[in-house]
Amino acid sequence: MSLEDRVVTALEEVIDPEIGVNIVDLGLVYDVSVSEAGKASIRMTLTIPECPLADTIVSDVEKAAGQVPGVNEVDVKLVWEPKWTPAKMNDQAREEIRARQTLS
Repeated sequence: MSLEDRVVTALEEVIDPEIGVNIVDLGLVYDVSVSEAGKASIRMTLTIPECPLADTIVSDVEKAAGQVPGVNEVDVKLVWEPKWTPAKMNDQAREEIRARQTLS
């Protein structure tokens, strides 16, 4: 597994607190790259630009990526283009959200 793949796997542990689904399955992570020096660069978005928990999510991303062996530095860049839409979610995210709605 590549270092980038290990970072993505670590990011699957970061849960969007409002939706309750991880940010990878939600389609919020657009790109992950890791330099030879161990700097992880993560391009991601949020479900809405005005997200009140943006700082928490970014902090959780930095922490999760920083715990991956071989990563020495983490740079998270929030981007708003392309805009996030529910179509970016994978099937796992859709099923988790449906299950939560059924339980409500």
